[in-house]
Amino acid sequence: MSAAVSTTNDVPFNAHLEQELKNKGTNKVVGESHRLPYGDGAEETEPEEEEEPMLKLDLGPQFSLKEQLEKDKDDESLRKWKEQLLGSIDMSAVGENKEPEVKIVSLTIICPGRPDMTLPIPFTGDSKKGIFTLKEGSQYRLKFTFTVSNNIVSGLKYTNVVWKTGVRVENMKKMLGTYSPRQEPYTYELEEETTPSGLFARGTYSARTKFVDDDRKCYLDTSYHFEIQKNWPKPI
Repeated sequence: MSAAVSTTNDVPFNAHLEQELKNKGTNKVVGESHRLPYGDGAEETEPEEEEEPMLKLDLGPQFSLKEQLEKDKDDESLRKWKEQLLGSIDMSAVGENKEPEVKIVSLTIICPGRPDMTLPIPFTGDSKKGIFTLKEGSQYRLKFTFTVSNNIVSGLKYTNVVWKTGVRVENMKKMLGTYSPRQEPYTYELEEETTPSGLFARGTYSARTKFVDDDRKCYLDTSYHFEIQKNWPKPI
């Protein structure tokens, strides 16, 4: 399982962006769509994200994946069932730790007719100045690269919140799936989107991106800024 592609139809925020900015301070959510990732500790005008209530279940003691694979290894039918359930596990990526470890390696912004922009994570440079710029009305895709080690990560989820001049213009949650540990990185590519356009769409946006699993373990919580301008930036 080297890649997964989103198939959901999400609502872009540009349709109501102008009205939202005119009504600045209402903090109305325009729509839900996957867009450019954004991160931790946003500006003071940015409200905290609403957390979903979590149902507490007692699932019994946790085992490392190595313990799970060793358990009942003499039972051939059970062993085959585990192999079918887990797929081809890379034992070199399996540890003694009972907790999975997910590392978000990079974000790639793919725009037709332009070189891919790959941003290593954590982002380098001054995130307050905008780590990238997109042209208004341009098409793009987002692709995440990440690694999984130690144990299976269940229900990995990507959340993304975007603000402009203190107004929240996007609040998106996307389930990425469940992944086994292995040395090779996974990639997840979202559907193609279009940046908003028009006078009110141009400018600087602040964003927050998080990756969490079913147990609410957070693997990335990062903030940064990006810009949408009338034209593509000139090559340096």
